[in-house]
Amino acid sequence: MHLPVVLHVPFSCSSGAADVTGAAEDTEPTASQLRWRCRRGMRELDTLLTAWVEQCWPVADRSSRARFLELLDAEDDRLWDWVTGRGRPDDDALAEQVQRVVERRP
Repeated sequence: MHLPVVLHVPFSCSSGAADVTGAAEDTEPTASQLRWRCRRGMRELDTLLTAWVEQCWPVADRSSRARFLELLDAEDDRLWDWVTGRGRPDDDALAEQVQRVVERRP
């Protein structure tokens, strides 16, 4: 029995990889794609990230949106440490974005 080979290409605007719809790299993800990417292994993270997408994404500037997409690339345990204050990203801009997400501000 032969199984098809499936390649996993992570969605990331910063890496230049195409998204799951094959859109150009400078095209921002849709609200549906963002909500899907906010689904994590922890309900608390799901809620926090999705709330930021719904409340702040529409009014956020390009820089804030780019940093948010970087946050979505982080592993759940690391992201959880950041939002709970147990850790901090090395990148100051990313650390600022974590605060924006926690405070729900664009």
